[in-house]
Amino acid sequence: MIKVNNLSYSFPEKELYNNISFTLEDGEHCAFIGTNGSGKSTLVDIIMEPEKYMFDGKLEMDPNCRIGYVSQFSQQGEKKEITVFEYIGEKFIKLQNEITSICSKMETSSDIDSLLEKYQQTLDAFNAINGDDFENNINKNLNLANLIKYKDLMISELSGGEFKLIQVIKEMLNSPELMIMDEPDVFLDFGNLNSLKDLIISHKGTMLIITHNRYLLNHCFNKILHLENKELQEFDGTYIDYNFSLLQSKIEMQELAISDDEEFWRNELLIKKLRYLATEHTESARGKSLNARVKIQERFEKRRIKAPFVDIKEPNINLVANNEIEETIALKVNDYSVSFDEILLENVNFEIKSTDKVALVGLNGTGKTTLLQEIFENKNDCIEINQQVEVAYLSQRQGKTLNESNTILEEFFDAGFKTYEEIKSYILSYGFEEAIINQKIGSLSGGEKNMLQLAKISASNANMLLLDEPTSHLDTYSQIALEKAIENYKGAILMISHDFYSIVNCMDYVLIIEDKTIRKTSMRKFRKMIYANYFDKVYLEIEQKKKLVETKIASALKDTDFTLAKVLSEELEELIKLL
Repeated sequence: MIKVNNLSYSFPEKELYNNISFTLEDGEHCAFIGTNGSGKSTLVDIIMEPEKYMFDGKLEMDPNCRIGYVSQFSQQGEKKEITVFEYIGEKFIKLQNEITSICSKMETSSDIDSLLEKYQQTLDAFNAINGDDFENNINKNLNLANLIKYKDLMISELSGGEFKLIQVIKEMLNSPELMIMDEPDVFLDFGNLNSLKDLIISHKGTMLIITHNRYLLNHCFNKILHLENKELQEFDGTYIDYNFSLLQSKIEMQELAISDDEEFWRNELLIKKLRYLATEHTESARGKSLNARVKIQERFEKRRIKAPFVDIKEPNINLVANNEIEETIALKVNDYSVSFDEILLENVNFEIKSTDKVALVGLNGTGKTTLLQEIFENKNDCIEINQQVEVAYLSQRQGKTLNESNTILEEFFDAGFKTYEEIKSYILSYGFEEAIINQKIGSLSGGEKNMLQLAKISASNANMLLLDEPTSHLDTYSQIALEKAIENYKGAILMISHDFYSIVNCMDYVLIIEDKTIRKTSMRKFRKMIYANYFDKVYLEIEQKKKLVETKIASALKDTDFTLAKVLSEELEELIKLL
């Protein structure tokens, strides 16, 4: 399907790829992973429109290959006045109408030959996308995604998550030879995420999907492309198997690195001694001995372990509450209601203490983001914020908290930083390179923008954080770093999220939106509800055990106890077999 050989590409301020190669075969479902800003979306753009890019190397692909594409950014507003069925069937209906029009013209036209040729071309195009059965196929896929009830609704009536699934269905039904999706899971609630999983698994064609979603990664793919540090690694197998192979490599490499480092530093000390002797004595033999040792060290340096895929540093997210307060009520919401065309929330009541970490969960379009924004603006009489509380806000609409026409440097000067060096030091700790400090924020990836929002929130030292889908667009390493930062944070957090892992790993309890109201539930009950309604209970229980063993292995490696790490890796392998 696709063959890439020794491809290199760079922007003026950043090199993205250095001689990367991979193949994508017919029928493979491939997950494309890597840290934020590593160039995944750019590589997808190169595959779709290679003529627009000046790259080195070869990209082999049939120029007539039909590509289906779902962007990470929704364009719902452009399609407001048609129904869901009309939107999905747009291409089929257009070709169907063209065939009908040509048949009508043939009844009166004398130029039958040209019309027959046009008729055959249009019919071939219709048949190529399985047009004869398109209505049944639309119904089948809407049922698979649990969206059949929306068939006759206007596109404008859908939530963002529902529209994203409709986009996926539309592209799949156009029978692409290659289906490309860029973070299709962003902002999907639990039910819609499960529907997306089912759609991906049911698709028979070739797929290349950029995603950081751990649930999709664990369920949907039989090939992994991992882009990291300008290099690309190709793995035939599942994401779970890929992670296990990386862990085994890490254990082996760290064990080798210790003995390698000991030999390296012994040689370094010998070179220093010989250099000293060579300066004290002029015998040529001492100089020759020194030169020989230096050459040995140079060769040794070249063969020292390089691990761009197993040694990936988590960013240093450090959420600090500068004004810690004794446990008290930080936020009260009393008889809160909100409506647009219809009532979303009615007479809602809840309160959050100054150290509570709370997840706000509900289906797409139930008013979660509106509530969070109103709490931040603090202009509604139904919302009461403690006077000792300082609030910071992360928005899923990144342009609300970031000036995208600013450079990173300008944004942090505006946030109160005083010097270039102060900003550089701070930004580097969040995983950014110095080269992009003068880059416009609007040109960054979605994950990089979210990381900037987290960096600004961290710098604010606020003691209550309102986080609207903070893990969206973040790579898995950044998601884990954020979970650790939330666990260590001493203030209050109210977080909208559909990321099961982030909720169960660091939240105290959950506020669930159901039937236009909000009810508080414990984490135990929340897990039970998720197991019953969406996920497989046994799978998630094994996943939790797997995480515990992985944590023990990380601790063993930190203590350089490689014997224990190997024993634990065998235990981990048995759990992976169950998954």
